[in-house]
Amino acid sequence: MRHPVYIYNRLRSGNACYHSVQNLLSSSLLPKNLKIKIYISVILPVVLYGCETWSLTLREERRLRVFENRVLRRIFGSERDEVTGEWRKLHKEELNYPYCSPSIVLVITSRRMRWAGHVARMGRDEAYRGYWWGNLEGKRPLGRPRRR
Repeated sequence: MRHPVYIYNRLRSGNACYHSVQNLLSSSLLPKNLKIKIYISVILPVVLYGCETWSLTLREERRLRVFENRVLRRIFGSERDEVTGEWRKLHKEELNYPYCSPSIVLVITSRRMRWAGHVARMGRDEAYRGYWWGNLEGKRPLGRPRRR
């Protein structure tokens, strides 16, 4: 399991990648499906590198969702309200409808489950298998366990 700082570093790298293609994502010359492909093929792999070993807390899940919603808002832009005629941001429910892809947290969960299948099929000598089944040697450290 990774330390939460690792997840924040992944998000920081994803932000750098997002800002490097920000002009493409906000361009009106590119169609939205091409912008989504740029997001899936350029930004998401940077953020999700090594996500199979993450143990997510609710705060980290929220940060990942916030990152994804920010990128999707940039892709889909703002919308004109029919009643008032003013421009407004899309809400998170409205972002998921045109995107038609699982959220970033569901992608992480499915990758973790796929990795768990690989570990379950590993040989008995492999180090990861011992971690998976809890066959660790040694003693626990003294004191109260860390809060997670």
